[in-house]
Amino acid sequence: MKILVAAFDPFGGEKINPALEAVKLLDNEIAGAEIIKLEIPTVFHKSADTMREKALEVKPDMILCVGQAGGRFALTPERVAINQDDARIEDNEGNQPIDVPIQEDGPPAYFSTLPIKAMVEKIKETGVPSAVSNTAGTFVCNHIMYQALYLTEKELPGVRAGFIHVPYIPEQVVDKPNQPAMSLEDIAKGLTGALEAMVEYRDKDDLKVIGGETH
Repeated sequence: MKILVAAFDPFGGEKINPALEAVKLLDNEIAGAEIIKLEIPTVFHKSADTMREKALEVKPDMILCVGQAGGRFALTPERVAINQDDARIEDNEGNQPIDVPIQEDGPPAYFSTLPIKAMVEKIKETGVPSAVSNTAGTFVCNHIMYQALYLTEKELPGVRAGFIHVPYIPEQVVDKPNQPAMSLEDIAKGLTGALEAMVEYRDKDDLKVIGGETH
């Protein structure tokens, strides 16, 4: 089994992206699965082109995209990606699409095909906070999740795909009062748990446990 793990480079003025640095710390084999690591640019469409090229080359069984969500306390597997780019800030090449569909022929939204609730439970078992997220935003993270699921529908049938957000690391919040942070080692430990759950539930239905929010 092969899992492609794609993580974004730094963006928004940050010098580091904990998503990428944590992915670099992952073992090359987890729960018997080969982990193929890929750095992707925080750029609309170019990120998807980079991921698509690698996915078509290695033909993974699953794709996990990883990005930073500053302000969150936990590792948060995303439930849904919407077919809309609406950028609050520019990407790393100055693009700022507003109210633009990601794929003209794509559905309004895709739900993750990864076992997100099993991932949450396994991450918690490692001692790292985790919860299901019901919004991936409208920046490049939502974009790449949507593109990954579009890719699997159009060109890689049977491949499961999804996205997980990770918090800031401590060095990023030195000048950001009251912002939560998590150590890089804990993020990597949580991602390892998520990947273990992906392997375990590759051919099984996801757990039926509470993961919803009231707002």
